[in-house]
Amino acid sequence: MKSVETEIRFRLNGRETSLKVPVTMKVLAMLRDLLGLTGTKYACGEGECGACTIKVDGKTVNSCLMYAVDCDERDVVTIEGLRTPQGLHPVQQAFVDHGAVQCGFCMPGMIMQAESLIDGNPDLTRAEAQRGLEGNLCRCTGYTKVLDAVETVVEKNRCCGRG
Repeated sequence: MKSVETEIRFRLNGRETSLKVPVTMKVLAMLRDLLGLTGTKYACGEGECGACTIKVDGKTVNSCLMYAVDCDERDVVTIEGLRTPQGLHPVQQAFVDHGAVQCGFCMPGMIMQAESLIDGNPDLTRAEAQRGLEGNLCRCTGYTKVLDAVETVVEKNRCCGRG
């Protein structure tokens, strides 16, 4: 039986994108297999670990649960889209500076969630960050360095302005 395809148009990491996708394809497969964006990781495939976290219309979602056709006419941002013209996004840089990245597998999703938390709450507390990152699992770290990185970005934004 032939898979039914449909054309979707959406904004991906700031660029207009158009492609045909099978109606049953998940966003994660579209990103990795059709678009070559392998920063978003496949781990559990059930929305339990957060490794595949992306932003759709400014909200984080597990890309392993969302259908690609549901990206039509929406704004999608992946870990690759956080990079700025100057280099790493401040959240990415803070993770590096604090040694929060260990094996790196879960970090794209963790960084996407952390960026979203900070963006949504400029006065984010450590406790709120911890609670907000509960859906992002990491087997390599105790989360202390991750929370230190988030706290540093919040403090830097507070004292020096965003960016």
